[in-house]
Amino acid sequence: MSTPEQDLLRRALGVLTEMAPAALELGDQFRAAGHELSLVGGPVRDAFLGRASNDLDFATSASPSQTQKILARWGDANWDIGREFGTIGARRGDVVVEVTTYRTDKYDPASRKPLVAFGDSLDGDLSRRDFTVNAMAVRVPDLTFVDPFNGLSDLAAGVLRTPIAPERSFDDDPLRMMRAARFAAQLSFHVEPGTLAAVVAMAGRIEIVSAERVQAEITKLILSDNPRAGLEVLVDTGLAEHVLPELPALQLEIDEHHRHKDVYQHSLTVLEQAIAQETGPDGAVPAPDLVLRLASLLHDIGKPATRRFEPGGGVSFHHHEVVGAKLTAKRLKALKFEKQVVKDVSRLVELHLRFHGYGDGAWTDSAVRRYVTDAGPLLERLHRLTRADSTTRNKRKAKRLSDAYTDLEDRISALREQEEIDAIRPDLDGTQIMAILGISPSREVGEAYKYLLGLRMERGPLGEDVATEELKKWWAERSAAQG
Repeated sequence: MSTPEQDLLRRALGVLTEMAPAALELGDQFRAAGHELSLVGGPVRDAFLGRASNDLDFATSASPSQTQKILARWGDANWDIGREFGTIGARRGDVVVEVTTYRTDKYDPASRKPLVAFGDSLDGDLSRRDFTVNAMAVRVPDLTFVDPFNGLSDLAAGVLRTPIAPERSFDDDPLRMMRAARFAAQLSFHVEPGTLAAVVAMAGRIEIVSAERVQAEITKLILSDNPRAGLEVLVDTGLAEHVLPELPALQLEIDEHHRHKDVYQHSLTVLEQAIAQETGPDGAVPAPDLVLRLASLLHDIGKPATRRFEPGGGVSFHHHEVVGAKLTAKRLKALKFEKQVVKDVSRLVELHLRFHGYGDGAWTDSAVRRYVTDAGPLLERLHRLTRADSTTRNKRKAKRLSDAYTDLEDRISALREQEEIDAIRPDLDGTQIMAILGISPSREVGEAYKYLLGLRMERGPLGEDVATEELKKWWAERSAAQG
């Protein structure tokens, strides 16, 4: 009977022997020039997991200038944007490679940028990798497996462990602590106790790392198959206190339904339920969707600031969606997310309670139109966030909420068949308004447009004739009121 490690080796051999011939030829060229070349990192790990890739990372004994000369002969194109870190990239057909000179790197205690020093051995280069499962290599072109830190055993066991003492590894590059959380999410691995303890002890050191690098790790974590596992590592180790403090703050808050351990656990559940509603590539919200996932995670972060204890023992969080939207925008900006992501996520947080109360009384068509107009291009995500936000264990209540939202979606569909609800405009445009009222471009045109838009929302399509009469009536009343 074979061991798990032997099974992984067989699987990897099948993947590696099918590696692009162009990559093996590259190994021949480096060897002919007197240099070592080894496939390293994620592509090696993924080969053991049965995943092939045309984006390949290599480590070499050659200097960056020597590497560039070889890649210029080998590839259709090459680039040296990573030269400062010893990395030269190239492409040949569908195969993309990045070749990095053996190196070591560490942080100056007062600097956010790693210091780079070139090394002289493959084992030394592998020792600076984040975890043993990423510290395996395959020499090319002869496909010799190199595993100085027993990464294969850890891969078989689903364990994240640093190749060297975790304190030294995290001191050299604090971002590796974030990667522990990210790989817990991506691979569903658990962090080895000693490594986990080092993260707890050194969590504060993450603050020397740039916001852009932290954001990149958070994004990869959120877009993984199992973000909850990674987020729990961030919170349990104290890392979240430094990179996303609004999340652990939710642990202190009991939600208003008293159905969950705390708002933190509720938020993780909402995230999972929102992910389950993402669609395939041709659907309305293709998976994985960063905006929906961030909004689901952060939708209740306004609760700590708005908590009020009511007479009789109740707890309220009035206007937490408005406060939460502002906190969301502030945090995402600090993490250097793109402006559109910040805008969309904070808007969803602001709108996530808009549906509440729909089931208590019939909304007018005007209210439905405003719901769609306010959501704009975020409507499909808002549908999913609103449904995901129902985490009650009361099956009858859950069904009632689900049925109510289905009814709202049906009404939206019905209105869409009657009118262009996604792009509601007044029945008259600005040019027509100016012609009817005999005025030039001015603030008054905007006021008239806003008035007609309100009528359109309340009464639906009016037609140009009725809209013209209503406009003239409004203008006459406005003129009389102004004397």
